[in-house]
Amino acid sequence: MANIYFKITFKLFDGIVVKPTKFYCKCAGFVFSLLKPNWFTWNKYSEPMLRTLEKKIFSILKVPYRGWFVDIGPVVGPADKVWTISLNTESKKTPLVLLHGLGAGVGLWCLNLDAFAATRPVYAFDLLGFGRSSRPTFSTDSLEAEQQLVDSLEEWRKEMKLDQFIFLGHSLGGFLATSYAIRYPDKVKHLILADPWGFPERPQDLRDLPLWVRALSTVLTPFNPLSGIRAAGPIGPWFINVIRPDITKKYAGAIDESLIPNYIYQCNSQAPSGESAYHCMMSGFGWAKNPMVNRIDQLREDVPITLLYGSRSWVDHSATSVFKQKRFHSHFKLKVVPGAGHHVYADKPELFNNIVLECCAYADGDSTQLAIEDKPEDEVVSPTKYVFTSFHSDTDKHHG
Repeated sequence: MANIYFKITFKLFDGIVVKPTKFYCKCAGFVFSLLKPNWFTWNKYSEPMLRTLEKKIFSILKVPYRGWFVDIGPVVGPADKVWTISLNTESKKTPLVLLHGLGAGVGLWCLNLDAFAATRPVYAFDLLGFGRSSRPTFSTDSLEAEQQLVDSLEEWRKEMKLDQFIFLGHSLGGFLATSYAIRYPDKVKHLILADPWGFPERPQDLRDLPLWVRALSTVLTPFNPLSGIRAAGPIGPWFINVIRPDITKKYAGAIDESLIPNYIYQCNSQAPSGESAYHCMMSGFGWAKNPMVNRIDQLREDVPITLLYGSRSWVDHSATSVFKQKRFHSHFKLKVVPGAGHHVYADKPELFNNIVLECCAYADGDSTQLAIEDKPEDEVVSPTKYVFTSFHSDTDKHHG
């Protein structure tokens, strides 16, 4: 390979195509010739291990659950399958469907499932291209990749024979759940967005953002966001614990602290299928090329939205005021959870669960929510920012 260094294009750093210079191609050819034959022994992905880790994580659940692969047919690949779990499917209440964010899987909902399933059917699944689901090759066009993912959601719904459901999406899951609701408003009874990614326009000036967000936005732009996990090989779980020790701490006391970094590693040490789709949809790490704020007015007015986020989240929430303006004649609630970060469902699970259950009760018509102005202490609100009626938008702050 080292001799064939001109007029070639090859994949470098986890699936990103580059056209190297002669010098870099010579060097990379030599290194790849050493590493590539041993890739599968270096990268310690194991489907049985991922299955075992998930079972151990779910051993804390009190409500029985079922897990299986749902065959959604040739949506992106020739035969796509979506790993799905369900709880309390005998209930006649409106089902709650959970959609995780980038690099996650169904296992990370373990602190929420019992509370949700106590009152209604609950379904969670690994998004196509993530976790235990199939890993097809998505389009490199941002809008087409998004559409492929939305198509996979609808095909999953058809296979599950769900007429209407409450859709809860976190981060990337919130972005896709909103895109789905715009296209299929009859199916979504309430849209719950937990610290959603990809809503505002990317700011021209990034100086007001945390340093680490600016660094990631610059450094990760050419690469798949989680390529470092795969590059770490067998020390991947340790690497995850070093760069994100807070994730393990979120689950401390509930499960063995070694399970979460190992689970995240197994979810992301596979071929970066959904992650590559995310990469082509992103504009810098924290923003989307096609932000949702520019099309939220396409969502039918009668679809209720609850937006909730952690007061310490790094995600850009600047689109909130625009949402409220564009959804003025719709049900829109903003919930801020003090002390929680981006992973609000794990940072403050009891508060998060209560908010979601409140939304579910509203969707079922079991509660009447009045708009009460309770401005978060950490949010600057102008006197004319919010207009209230008995069904219009409002802002609540939940205290522990």
